[in-house]
Amino acid sequence: MIEQPALNLGLWQILDILAVAIILYQLYRLTRGTAAIRIFLGILAIYLLYQIVDALQMRMLAEVMGQFIGLGVIALLIVFQQELRQFLLLIGNRQLLQGGPPWIQRLLGRDEAAADGNMAWAAMHEGLEECRKRGLGALVVIKRDADPAPVATGMRILDAKVSSGLVVALFEKASPLHDGAACIDGDRIAWAGGILPVTSRIDLPSQYGTRHRAALGISERIDAVALVLSEETGTYSLAVEGKLIANILGKDLLRRLYETTANR
Repeated sequence: MIEQPALNLGLWQILDILAVAIILYQLYRLTRGTAAIRIFLGILAIYLLYQIVDALQMRMLAEVMGQFIGLGVIALLIVFQQELRQFLLLIGNRQLLQGGPPWIQRLLGRDEAAADGNMAWAAMHEGLEECRKRGLGALVVIKRDADPAPVATGMRILDAKVSSGLVVALFEKASPLHDGAACIDGDRIAWAGGILPVTSRIDLPSQYGTRHRAALGISERIDAVALVLSEETGTYSLAVEGKLIANILGKDLLRRLYETTANR
């Protein structure tokens, strides 16, 4: 009788298993609700089947599947480029930079940007509340670490100081820019009328229209906060890192924005 070697699990082996489990969970969480989740589960099933075939010493089938998996790495980078970008943003925003020393925050310009943003938000909020009373919808992108301009199209450069009157004027139905998004950078409206990429998620409720899908789409691709004022319900929604915080009342909007900035 041949004795099987005992399974030797040390500290580093346990950490290795935990690291792989965390990475797989994060990838699943980022792709959940999208068409990419089916591809992710399919590739995972093929990999598990490859391990079984290899363990059974089915050499020919294992060789074919091994070649397929090797070429599949390149395909993964193409298919999951959006999810990988969001995963890297998640690591950078929540792990490496969150709660960093004050000198790092100053080096990144976050203190100044936050101060400018706080002063502009009151004026923006006043303008959006007027839009809400008039039954208007709105879509605003608040820049954080990344510039939304490269992923938007059709915008008109404004570079104007944020004011309530300007916000109302941009989203009036008579305005040629009202269907697009406006971008706030610090205390200025950088551009307006921008067309944003929409999310590919398939699990969104039917009441979420193009503005909500565009807000999620921009938050999935770059580090920015997207604010939606619903024309139908008069409530606000915030899209942050691919997540949607819906049904925010007007009186709670500024608090939600401050919390979003503080949790970076």
